[in-house]
Amino acid sequence: MAKKRSKKKRAPRNYKREYNMYHAKPEQKKRRAKRNGARRKATAAGRVSRGDGKEVHHTRRSLKGPTKVVSRRANRKAGSPGQRSKKR
Repeated sequence: MAKKRSKKKRAPRNYKREYNMYHAKPEQKKRRAKRNGARRKATAAGRVSRGDGKEVHHTRRSLKGPTKVVSRRANRKAGSPGQRSKKR
């Protein structure tokens, strides 16, 4: 019979440290500002609205490139490792 492994307790997640290590960096703040700006432009154009479940998708993996509006599910699914590319 196999032995049961006991689960180790993880330390609680330190959000303040995580913010200071990554989210508070100037280059990350600039990226976030560009993403927020793209969302704001789409809202002003009437393409998205608050609470509609849509996200602004950057089609070229660049914050400068063109954007399109897709569902949250499609946007999260698009970059997943198991997703096939459309080179047919």
